[in-house]
Amino acid sequence: MDAETKAARKQLVEEVLAEYPAKTAKKRAKHINVYESPNPDCGVKSNIKSIPGVMTVRGCAYAGAKGVVWGPIKDMVHISHGPVGCGQYSWAQRRNYVSGGVMGVNSWVTMQITSDFQEKDIVFGGDKKLDKMVDEIEQMFPLNKGISVMSECPVGLIGDDIEAVSKRKSKEINKVIAPVRCEGFRGVSQSLGHHIANDVMRDYIVDKAVAKNADQHFESTPYDVLIVGDYNIGGDAWASRILLEEMGLRVIGQWSGDGSVAEVENGPRAKLNLIHCYRSMNYICRHMEEKYGIPWIEYNFFGPSQIAKSLRAIATLFDEKIQEGAERVIAKYQPMVDAILAKYKPRLDGKKIMIYVGGLRPRHVSDAYSDLGIEVTATGYEFAHNDDYQRTTHYIKDGTLVYDDASEFELERFVQALRPDLVGSGIKEKYGTQKMGVPFRQLHSWDYSGPYHGYDGFAIFARDMDLAVNNPVWKMHKAPWKKGA
Repeated sequence: MDAETKAARKQLVEEVLAEYPAKTAKKRAKHINVYESPNPDCGVKSNIKSIPGVMTVRGCAYAGAKGVVWGPIKDMVHISHGPVGCGQYSWAQRRNYVSGGVMGVNSWVTMQITSDFQEKDIVFGGDKKLDKMVDEIEQMFPLNKGISVMSECPVGLIGDDIEAVSKRKSKEINKVIAPVRCEGFRGVSQSLGHHIANDVMRDYIVDKAVAKNADQHFESTPYDVLIVGDYNIGGDAWASRILLEEMGLRVIGQWSGDGSVAEVENGPRAKLNLIHCYRSMNYICRHMEEKYGIPWIEYNFFGPSQIAKSLRAIATLFDEKIQEGAERVIAKYQPMVDAILAKYKPRLDGKKIMIYVGGLRPRHVSDAYSDLGIEVTATGYEFAHNDDYQRTTHYIKDGTLVYDDASEFELERFVQALRPDLVGSGIKEKYGTQKMGVPFRQLHSWDYSGPYHGYDGFAIFARDMDLAVNNPVWKMHKAPWKKGA
């Protein structure tokens, strides 16, 4: 990028920071930067608590544990333990698709089950209510393979002992009951909820299954792999699984989109862990590497460039059969990729996008946009850690604006100044952006579309971006504050 453009973007950052009080501006200055290649990091601070009074779009620890890691496991009943609001708000928000189940019979992902705390539960405690809930769940949903207990803020504030109740009831029903201490006030964002959820999954299912040698009839092969950190939003994990199996690997489980308790128990039997969302489940991958000697690799199935690169990287960890399989898969889908690019790249080439999402997409989707000729001018995370930003440098170009835990005010100013042709972010940012006359795609749950992973997903991704950017409605639109001009 030319020096003049970089200087203009640095000036933009200074102008935005100038709107804050001096103390706030000093703090926020650490979280916004213009990337200068080839620095090994993006030059922004992360995983720090949000500034009071600055409108953040982060989620909480409960959201990270229930909405991301545990909620998509299809054959467990997930209790939102606390007042009804948190459970209601998180009810079926992420479109985690499941297969082979009947809702309310042997699948509960799309259901909301809450202990519905009332004032008396705050005063006298909710342990008895939780005890009764487990009995009712066993009566109503006898085919469940286990229960998770997701604690909300009041549970932690009054000191309910969900671990003791879970331990006692687990012995009674002879099923796993996992108490997840994910009270929303814990940590600085949903990221701690991911970590807590990983630790509970490790302690209550993975390690216990190994200790008791669960599923002794499991027939191992040299090509067993585990998909980790794919939540099957709109069918993403299915699209990824197709490619892995076509190249000759055997997927023994999906954590946790369309996953089951049995698949979680069989995780340590994998020869390789394939992690898509590094931020949400790298913790348990590291544990399985340290305790069971299972290597892991991060892969990216967004867009043909990264799909081919990831397939080849995975294949190098296996024999020639898998390496030949990877090349065969890439060659098989190349005509499909060529057709997609021939149709959509001329319509999208030269367009610019501004991204602000969660755990992996601010970097993972970058090359998918580049494949279509769309330039990423700005990107950032809601709850990333420093190692996420270090990984981001492999995807972004010199002069890219980078921000961490951006406020709504900052995002609005950046959109006004950069004038991107498209913004990819979450539901909270969607309607404000569209009111400014800028096309928008929801990159948390694909705006009710998907999948976006894999070659099949890339076809849908390209179509959706074209529908957003080239929709004729934007030519008829005028932002409310411009109507009087």
